[in-house]
Amino acid sequence: MVGVIFMAVATAAPITAMVGNVPVAVGYGNGIGAPAGYLIATVVLTVFSVGYVAMARHITATGAFYGYVSHGLGQVVGMIAGLLAALSYIVFEAALVGIFSYFAHNTVRDLLGLNVHWLVFALLMLGVNAALTYFDITLTERVLGLFLLTEIAMLSLMAVAVLVHGGGPDGLAVSALNPLNGLRPATSVAGASATLGLFMAFWSWVGFESTAMYGEESRDPKRIIPRATLLAVVGIGIFYVFVSWMAIAANGLHQSVAIAGGKDPSQLFFAPTERLVGHWAVVMFEILLVTGSYACGMAFHNCAARYLYAIGRENLIPGTGHTLGATHPRYRSPYVAGFTQTAIATTLVLLFWVTGKDPYLELYVLLAILGTMAILIVQSLCSFAVIGYFHVRRKHPETRSVWRTLLAPLLGGVGMIYIIVLLFQNQQTAAGAASKDLLFKLIPYIVLGTAALGAGLALYLRARRPDKYEIIGRIVLEDTIERD
Repeated sequence: MVGVIFMAVATAAPITAMVGNVPVAVGYGNGIGAPAGYLIATVVLTVFSVGYVAMARHITATGAFYGYVSHGLGQVVGMIAGLLAALSYIVFEAALVGIFSYFAHNTVRDLLGLNVHWLVFALLMLGVNAALTYFDITLTERVLGLFLLTEIAMLSLMAVAVLVHGGGPDGLAVSALNPLNGLRPATSVAGASATLGLFMAFWSWVGFESTAMYGEESRDPKRIIPRATLLAVVGIGIFYVFVSWMAIAANGLHQSVAIAGGKDPSQLFFAPTERLVGHWAVVMFEILLVTGSYACGMAFHNCAARYLYAIGRENLIPGTGHTLGATHPRYRSPYVAGFTQTAIATTLVLLFWVTGKDPYLELYVLLAILGTMAILIVQSLCSFAVIGYFHVRRKHPETRSVWRTLLAPLLGGVGMIYIIVLLFQNQQTAAGAASKDLLFKLIPYIVLGTAALGAGLALYLRARRPDKYEIIGRIVLEDTIERD
């Protein structure tokens, strides 16, 4: 279970989420209410997870969302969810390669005085990801666990130091935790949007749902996956709220908004760390931004590989069953799907490089928005799939309940739809200078096109190959039979 939690938390990338997302929320979103925004997100995502883990107790499949939606809403919608999920995780790895390369370039330049081109770091990360994920999940778990523990330790050190010192100019600034403040824009910033702050909070969790796709590689998935999911969601939430609260408390209520909207927003974290812990800790922060973004990209590589494997082993597209659906004879890893994902991610990175795009402002930002839009749609479909599975198809009455399989998924689904609306409302702000790029304008059409491709493939198989249609999203652990 510890390994599964490490994989899920690594995809959320705590240090990148805090140092990257919190300043945007504070400076341009809900201001001092950013910690309250994380508190709201924690509640919504916990409610969403109630139905999600109910499905995990009965369906164990590497395809996670793909299998859940197929069982709950049918194969056509399941195929849509599968392709959208695969799209999101595929582009997420390339996006994280971008931000890793940006951090690595800056850190090596600042600490060693070497000006190494960002593409060198990008190709290095892609190669190491491919090599590590060739082996079983245990090796990946150990690497991610080491990186994850160090970044959590550093964020905790900063936050605890602030708490011990009683905060900053305004004390501990408890008003930052008031949920009402999470719904209000930063009053001192023209054009600030509370919805942007909330979106940045929800964006910080992307990837937590990846717990379910490791079910087939877990010793006891029926027990491990539900527990790991809830522990990951609640644990990440409490940590995010505490760290963002302490960052604001350390700098003061009014000063935090000014710093976050200034030339160096990272000082929201670095300044109190320098003052209360020491310069060495700031240097560690810079290094951990590199390792944290790497760990996140590596985790997304695993997610993408497992979705490609899940779809490939169904052999819906002639010839893919014996390639994408293959596992290594010794390590049991989906190594062909892993190498395929590396090839796709490398192609995306090279396209951005050839066209002169910035690794952070364009490669990371644009692909992160594309992936986020796709995965949020899949998460909302998954919520309604829980209702369809337990209440429409009348599966597993022993698990069915008004709260766990009806009200919680309904509320979670509505919450996810609201987050999608937030993304549409704030995508131009989130994209920044990259909003002028052609790819930014194409993002909604890419998502809709992928969904249409999934629906078209499923409908074609239903008409021409009903035997293959029946198995869409239905391969689960224990020889395609649901777990009792």
